[in-house]
Amino acid sequence: MQETARPDALRAFNSASVEQAKEMIAACVALPEWQQSLVAGRPYVSLGALLEKAAALSERWQLSELESALQAHPRIGDKPKGLSAESSFSRQEQASVNGHDAALRQALSQGNADYEARFGRVFLIRAKGRSGEEILANLNQRLKNSDADEIQEALRQLRKITQLRLEGVFAR
Repeated sequence: MQETARPDALRAFNSASVEQAKEMIAACVALPEWQQSLVAGRPYVSLGALLEKAAALSERWQLSELESALQAHPRIGDKPKGLSAESSFSRQEQASVNGHDAALRQALSQGNADYEARFGRVFLIRAKGRSGEEILANLNQRLKNSDADEIQEALRQLRKITQLRLEGVFAR
């Protein structure tokens, strides 16, 4: 990622006001405390240093952060609406499941309902680079997890999504 990063994006982030810097990374994850801590760590000497700090901050996340962040996430297979950066990221990440395969969409919809009934929250997975069939298989497998195991897996996925989006902010 560092080779494709725009150096001016990091420079802009480092020199922006606190509010402007938070706005730059707001779509990465809907956790104001994480955003504030990442912004407070400026200036970053490299994108790698910023990503490292972001990852370290995300390791602190627990169930309460997961639940807060999930309020901004669409269901897998639902087309995110709106013009926000969050919606744009979600559309790109879910491109493999936003096709015209009605059977897959129906299976994902049922899987989402089963997951929400089982765990009480939206199914979360880093969708980028995965086919709809892979996502569905992962969803079905994760339905077998214990509550504690699924919290940890959902947190891992949230961290991956956040890092992917953060990289995207600085590569645009």
